[in-house]
Amino acid sequence: MSIVDRFWPTADVWLASEATEPDLLVVGVPSSKASLSPSRADLTPGAVRDRFRRFSTFHGETRTDFSMVKVRDLGNWPVSELDMHAMPGLVESLTRDLPEAHLTLFIGGDNAITRPLARGSHTELDRLGVITFDAHHDVRSLENRPTNGTPIRGLIEEDGLPGRNVVQIGIHSFANSVTYREFCDDNGISIHTVADVERTGMNQVVTTALGALDHCDTIYVDVDVDVLDRTFAPGCPGARPGGLTVRQLSAGVLRLASHPKVRSMDFVEVDAEADVDNLTLDTLAHLMLTATAGLATRS
Repeated sequence: MSIVDRFWPTADVWLASEATEPDLLVVGVPSSKASLSPSRADLTPGAVRDRFRRFSTFHGETRTDFSMVKVRDLGNWPVSELDMHAMPGLVESLTRDLPEAHLTLFIGGDNAITRPLARGSHTELDRLGVITFDAHHDVRSLENRPTNGTPIRGLIEEDGLPGRNVVQIGIHSFANSVTYREFCDDNGISIHTVADVERTGMNQVVTTALGALDHCDTIYVDVDVDVLDRTFAPGCPGARPGGLTVRQLSAGVLRLASHPKVRSMDFVEVDAEADVDNLTLDTLAHLMLTATAGLATRS
């Protein structure tokens, strides 16, 4: 028999509050058919919601109680059975039809959802900034069409997003190729590696990223959880040794979610079926609640 403590509110109860005029929207985007490696990331939106019961609504390090943040969970979009060609159009359309909120958190799914979500979040891509926390550049060739390895290249090469509007944080040592790094350099993408984060700190890296996107009206944040060291993210097929720590990534998510230009964040590349002892799912829940705490600090 579980004991209910009315002085210890849990995040799952908060998430189910169904505010009519929300500050925060939560949307599941359970798509994984475009993954380069087989993945059941489509199971993750439901699985991570189940983990919220383990977390409170109080960020003790910043003394932020987000229980008063008005939230509406819109459930999962019907995209799990759509292939890489059909999914993007529907996701972009649904994104454009979302109600107004200060911040929307999208639960993936794989990284293939990032391109249509970003495209749907702002009509003028030259005024949209994109910040990625990712081990990978995600600029693979589009020859095999839109996969979870192509969202940034697709936004730049086919959709017209200026490369200078993209900042990437947490790039790993052996997760990319020289050809794809040259694509980033040639298109003006700003890159901050794991070593950069260790040398200057996440706060300074985010400050630099925001400065680089000062010309943008809106910022979209892509949180690819495989940016973490694999120790922290066994449920991420793309995670490798030498990545960020949970605390480093959380610091970046908290800072960006507190910024008024950040209107949307996605959390992707967690395969619920491949997880070990719910470690990656709990990390994902922690990151989402950290973003909520960041929103709660906005003035």
